[in-house]
Amino acid sequence: MRINDDLSKPVIVHGAKLDWVPSPAAGVDRRMLFRVGDEVARATSIVRYAPGSAFPRHIHSGGEEILVLEGVFQDEHGDYPAGSYFRNPPGSSHIPAAKEGCTIFVRLWQYREGDQTQIVCRPGEGQRATPRPGASAATILFDDGREEVRLEDWQADETVSVANTRGLEFLVLSGGLIIGGETLEPQSWGRLPAGTDLIAIIGPEGARIWLKDAPLMHPDVLQLPE
Repeated sequence: MRINDDLSKPVIVHGAKLDWVPSPAAGVDRRMLFRVGDEVARATSIVRYAPGSAFPRHIHSGGEEILVLEGVFQDEHGDYPAGSYFRNPPGSSHIPAAKEGCTIFVRLWQYREGDQTQIVCRPGEGQRATPRPGASAATILFDDGREEVRLEDWQADETVSVANTRGLEFLVLSGGLIIGGETLEPQSWGRLPAGTDLIAIIGPEGARIWLKDAPLMHPDVLQLPE
């Protein structure tokens, strides 16, 4: 399976308008934004857990990066309410579940060789950063010199520009904005190759954005199993 796999082209996906695709676990469905592979895949998805659903214990052979969008995501280590961000490096494992149901944003098999950082940022945690023009707040969730992940609040009716030297990936969490004449709402996801700056006109409600500044695929990305 190949979905939005040409990394040389800008892409915007209106995630909230995609159909839900069942996963192998009962009650766990996915909206596929980017995918290369079948059930074991290099993938970026929005995943919905029905109340009481769970996924069997599994090892993250290629690493896993998660942002909780709605509800409370859980595993044997604790509860993670909406706004929680964490990175489970290659070799880690857990039993994900959601007693009351939840929706999460997940990136799989996109870790590079040697990245073993495991972090959990709960809502409100992270390093405060100076907001860019048009933004009211910025929080760095992760920065190791090779990639930076942050949350930003963009002000209503402003125009926000994000320089792009390495590659950009973004997800609209709340509010709305316009990019290239296209209106983006919550769960809209985009990816821009290096050299294509992000220029957004923010809607009247403002917007909260998840941003990743990094190569769209690390040259030393972990290889999928044959």
